[in-house]
Amino acid sequence: MNPVAKSTADSASPVDARTAHRRRKAKVWSIRLLLVVAWLVSWELTATYLIDPFFYSKPSAVAAKLADWFTVGTSQGSIWEQIVVTLQEAVAGFVLGALAGVVLGILLGRSRLLADICAPFIKAANAVPRIVLASLFVVWFGLGMSSKIATAFVLVFFAVFFNAFQGAREVDRNLINNARILGAGRVQVLGTIVVPSATSWILASLHSAFGFALIGAVVGEFTGADRGLGLLINHAQGTFDTAGIYAGMIVITVIALLAEWLLTLAENRLLKWRPPAASAEVQI
Repeated sequence: MNPVAKSTADSASPVDARTAHRRRKAKVWSIRLLLVVAWLVSWELTATYLIDPFFYSKPSAVAAKLADWFTVGTSQGSIWEQIVVTLQEAVAGFVLGALAGVVLGILLGRSRLLADICAPFIKAANAVPRIVLASLFVVWFGLGMSSKIATAFVLVFFAVFFNAFQGAREVDRNLINNARILGAGRVQVLGTIVVPSATSWILASLHSAFGFALIGAVVGEFTGADRGLGLLINHAQGTFDTAGIYAGMIVITVIALLAEWLLTLAENRLLKWRPPAASAEVQI
């Protein structure tokens, strides 16, 4: 091949790849938008002509409810105040639960004796229906944030713990043995090999863990609270306001998606060293 033509082809290939990627991304988002529009239109028409909107509501009523919440306010006060309260509870439960899950997961993952001792207790605790604990936490900690944080903590802890535990167990033994031959102590092995190796497992669990934290906060507010998005949904249920229930669900979903986006950015930044996987283009 002509060297000039070869050089031109090599320089054009990255540009073509970027163009193809942009076209594929535009196609994916176009199809997603069409699916959402089709779903909303079919729901609106069905609720208008075939089913009772009192029970099922419709997109126009939900949009009107959201507009009312963000302009006039809710029955419990400013919508922003409710969002902030729920976020504070979810973030606090997420941080505390994630920290406890990571520390205990890595500790038990590296100590077979401790893992064998604690295994039946952890399995028993994991078998308890944790959502039901929300009622108990309200009795213990009252209607304030503490009971909601406790519910979020319990849900997040187990989601993170099992991944951290497995990640610590999956560390390459050869790396650990080589580090010990070079004179690395237990703490050095833990900090330089075990924790970095388990990071992928831990970060993978955090994506679902924040969703669990939101669930814990909302369920706790639904059980008993004086503020929060869960209280709004509970109030809408009590007044048969289906549009209010859907509106609360949408606000919570948007918060979860924003949190997922932030966690993805943090994961990409922390795992720059990791080679791209063959399935990196396909993300759920």
